Amino acid sequence: MGEETGTTPLNPRDLRVSDGEREHVVEVLQKAIGRGMIDLDEFTERTDTALKARTRGELNTVLADLPGLVHPEAYAGAPASAEAPLPGRRLELSAKYSALVRNGHWLVPGEVVVHNRYGSTKLDFTEAQVTSPVVRIELDSKWGSVEVVIPEHAAVDLNAITDIKYGSLQDKTGSDGRPGNPRLVFAGRLHGGSLVIRHPRRGIFAH
Repeated sequence: MGEETGTTPLNPRDLRVSDGEREHVVEVLQKAIGRGMIDLDEFTERTDTALKARTRGELNTVLADLPGLVHPEAYAGAPASAEAPLPGRRLELSAKYSALVRNGHWLVPGEVVVHNRYGSTKLDFTEAQVTSPVVRIELDSKWGSVEVVIPEHAAVDLNAITDIKYGSLQDKTGSDGRPGNPRLVFAGRLHGGSLVIRHPRRGIFAH
């Protein structure tokens, strides 16, 4: 009998990185130090690691603990599963006559779809592990409320929401049209409900 041979699919985190990708991550680290997320010594150490990185997994280790600052397609998390989608996959959320909340260190792929029927949905991106610099959020909301909390350094794009009936849209961040990382692009329809986008609340009564 002949010997069977096969090829194991290469994990995206094992792909080689280019000089351009290394330089991009250094730029991201510069943003992190400007926001007070890391100090100068950490910046120097992480920059050295980034410039020596050979694979996407190695490159992303310097960003893994910085919320919202993940190099695209370099997520170095757990293997693919139903609970942990990899970059580029689509996450569908459904709230029907109920409340749905995503907060803390949840994993955000490049596309999120929100189905909301007579319910409420809250998406808090403050500490989320965002795997793409641009996240598309498709709304399918009817007689429900959607609340989105974004970090100060993030931004939104509301131009693709073209169907609002008996509903309301409030962007309390004032970030529509401004550059930001990540950039949340909203699309879809809003019938008989509300969409509120805000920054995290501050103070002793913050939630």
